[in-house]
Amino acid sequence: MRRTPRRGRVLTAVLALAAGLLAGAPSALATPAAPVAVAADTYTWKNARIDGGGFVPGIVFNRSEKNLVYARTDIGGAYRWQQSTKTWAPLLDSVGWDNWGHTGVVSLASDSAAPNKVYAAVGTYTNSWDPGNGAVLRSADRGATWQRTDLPFKLGGNMPGRGMGERLAVDPNRNSVLYLGAPSGKGLWRSTDSGVTWSRVTSFPNAGNYVQDPGDTSGYASDNQGVVWVTFDESTATSGNATKTIYVGVADKANAVYRSTDAGATWQRLSGQPTGYLAHKGVLDAKNGYLYLAYSDKGGPYDGGKGQLWRYATAAGTWTNISPVAEADTYYGFSGLTVDRQKPGTVMATAYSSWWPDTQIFRSTNSGASWTQAWDYTSYPNRSNRYTMDVSSTPWLTFGANPSPPEQTPKLGWMTEALEIDPFDSDRMMYGTGATIYGTENLTRWDGGGQFAVKPMVQGLEETAVNDLASPPSGAPLLSALGDIGGFRHTDLTKVPSMMFTSPNFTTTTSLDFAESNPNTVVRVGDLDSGPHIAFSTDNGANWFAGTDPSGVSGGGTVAAGADGSRFVWSPAGTGVRYTTGFGSSWSASAGIPAGAVVESDRVDPKTFYGFKSGRFYVSSDGGATFTASSASGLPSGDSVRFKALPGGKGDIWLAGGASDGAYGLWHSTNGGTSFTRLTNVEQADTVGFGKAASGASYQTLYTSAKIGGVRGIFRSTDKGTSWTRINDDAHQWGWTGAAITGDPRVYGRVYVATNGRGVIYGDTSDTSGGGGNPGGGDPGGGDPGDGGTGACAVTYKVTNQWGDGFQAEVQLTNTGSTAWNGWSLTWSFPNGQRITQLWNAEYTQSGAAVTAKNTGWNANVAAGSSAGFGFTGSWSGTNGAPAAFKVGDQTCKAG
Repeated sequence: MRRTPRRGRVLTAVLALAAGLLAGAPSALATPAAPVAVAADTYTWKNARIDGGGFVPGIVFNRSEKNLVYARTDIGGAYRWQQSTKTWAPLLDSVGWDNWGHTGVVSLASDSAAPNKVYAAVGTYTNSWDPGNGAVLRSADRGATWQRTDLPFKLGGNMPGRGMGERLAVDPNRNSVLYLGAPSGKGLWRSTDSGVTWSRVTSFPNAGNYVQDPGDTSGYASDNQGVVWVTFDESTATSGNATKTIYVGVADKANAVYRSTDAGATWQRLSGQPTGYLAHKGVLDAKNGYLYLAYSDKGGPYDGGKGQLWRYATAAGTWTNISPVAEADTYYGFSGLTVDRQKPGTVMATAYSSWWPDTQIFRSTNSGASWTQAWDYTSYPNRSNRYTMDVSSTPWLTFGANPSPPEQTPKLGWMTEALEIDPFDSDRMMYGTGATIYGTENLTRWDGGGQFAVKPMVQGLEETAVNDLASPPSGAPLLSALGDIGGFRHTDLTKVPSMMFTSPNFTTTTSLDFAESNPNTVVRVGDLDSGPHIAFSTDNGANWFAGTDPSGVSGGGTVAAGADGSRFVWSPAGTGVRYTTGFGSSWSASAGIPAGAVVESDRVDPKTFYGFKSGRFYVSSDGGATFTASSASGLPSGDSVRFKALPGGKGDIWLAGGASDGAYGLWHSTNGGTSFTRLTNVEQADTVGFGKAASGASYQTLYTSAKIGGVRGIFRSTDKGTSWTRINDDAHQWGWTGAAITGDPRVYGRVYVATNGRGVIYGDTSDTSGGGGNPGGGDPGGGDPGDGGTGACAVTYKVTNQWGDGFQAEVQLTNTGSTAWNGWSLTWSFPNGQRITQLWNAEYTQSGAAVTAKNTGWNANVAAGSSAGFGFTGSWSGTNGAPAAFKVGDQTCKAG
């Protein structure tokens, strides 16, 4: 895999920012929103399975509890391992729109003294791309819920150097003490109250000085990578007392390692240390008294041309170069450093930046005196591997490649900065790559001359940045355009597709479309270092062939397929808008439309195409040859806009977008873009899509990522936007969701949501009536069950997660009567002394076993046949039985 995927990830973020990530409060210039009552529906949310797809820079095993493992990603949040299913559970889906940067996790720490506690240092960029500061999140229930402390500086989960670490660490002897290494010259920080408050360690002498590229004016590669790891020597204190000896790594090639022997009061540069390198990792074997250090000449995770491994004897103060390869023979840096806690003399490290022919993994069983490696040359270019690989569970990891030796497919990996041996099981190891987590459960076969088995250990961890989505009326239900790994055709949302789009394989797909009346015809465009930037399919995306680029194309841009598939309009990066008949063997310039315009097609008339650029809407009625600027006014002046034409409705167009310093919202045109009407009940909107109409409705269902009724969320309307239902909840927000959204034309209520790091999320409604009973909104004149209304009710209570002394549950309350509710209050009693610790999407009180949950302002209205839902975390001991009965007002609900 080349370095371009990481540039693709950065580009995805930049494009996302350009598309409205800075959106915040409602615009003062926008038309005032009319009062709106927002109903709520209970949805089940899942990922369309891809399994992985992005860089995993950190894996953290708890040192005191077996099978408690966490993984961090650069833009897609954090995860906890579930041993019973050998899957990962996402932990940061509650991060909302305004704090989207908190889905980038620069470090993670699991508290071995109190295993229920876990901490995450979050923030995606230290430059202007992320407008918010970083934060430290703390959880007392293994990441089920979080509390947040905002920091006075930014953190860089997707910045250069993000594979170094861990920057965040808990004192193993006094777990109320934590340290955090900051970037950007902000130094070393400490908390003495379990992460609630933080202050700079003013005695720490070096804030770092290494930058990847001082000339980068964007601030991305020119930021000081700062303080990069913290390691405690647990042998220098007893439980309850602050650990005396602490080692800290700094991004400074002349002064990479510091030590304190007085619990952080004073610090000294370790004398005699190597210079000319950055210490990516510092791992301590306290039993043998060795600090191991993995060095590289660059900060990573994709650069690094030279490296060394060193061992520091903590008692004697002596340094030993234990590099498995002579420095002159390295073309990579070292990272991925770990020791076997069951056999502390066993050490492993990776050649993290060895892109070609493969990464390398090194292993020593004698504290670095001698090494073996995961693969060796027999006679060049032939290789002998100490491992086998089975990627049948994630087959696309072969990338459809057929390389020549010494390259192999699938690769052992690239960007392998995270490698950890299970502290309880010498046979289990996990390591992160630029695309997945690999692991083995028979690692010690290595030492006996056998082959250890490597396979993906990534199910449940979904880390793709999604640029576009399509759900055709026939064929595969979902086509996706992704950063880094191109995109997929999902014929079954619950299964990993066999391969991403190939022929060509774009590093990032920026846009795709299908012909509405001929869904077998599909087009996609994207970025590629060399080769065509457009591809076509005549079998619904199953197979592809490359088109021909017009002169000047440098990137994918946006593309639109004519309604019958006979022609295409393309607005690529690097040149102006072009059109073609057939499959792009030649292109002609479109007149009357500026370069960089977003283009879409009418879904009925094959010769009608639309465009938008800088506040102007453009229309072509001759297949894209000429465009005319519409007279429509009042549209957003910037380019943070997405629009779609309604399937089956000629000239029926919905446009979403804007920015907080201007027009921002949702507009509708029924005359082909000649004029647009703004929906006054939508404060902000960033995407729009269509799905199957509700039962009895004549118009397709609308979906949007928007702010409506003062609430940011994913919304649905079954009545052309007259009323809206929020269909996600506070536990399911996924950060920034402004790239794309589409309903499913075949399944009422199903919606596909694009995220910037959590993959493709899809939701299914609990409204099994197919949208009957006015699911779009409540009746403000209806009864109030909290005051003894007459409608019947049903309740579903489900424990969704359980651990140690805690659990998480979801409750769905359905109005089964004939009258709408405009307020509700649900009561029950716990049978086993359970206590609620946090509840979302409702207000609650608890007295002993008795609990009362009441609606919030935005989900008070529940139409007949519709539902409201909420979730909570709680504590339990002994038994965790479900409540036997529920009441709404004075009525007993049917429980299920």
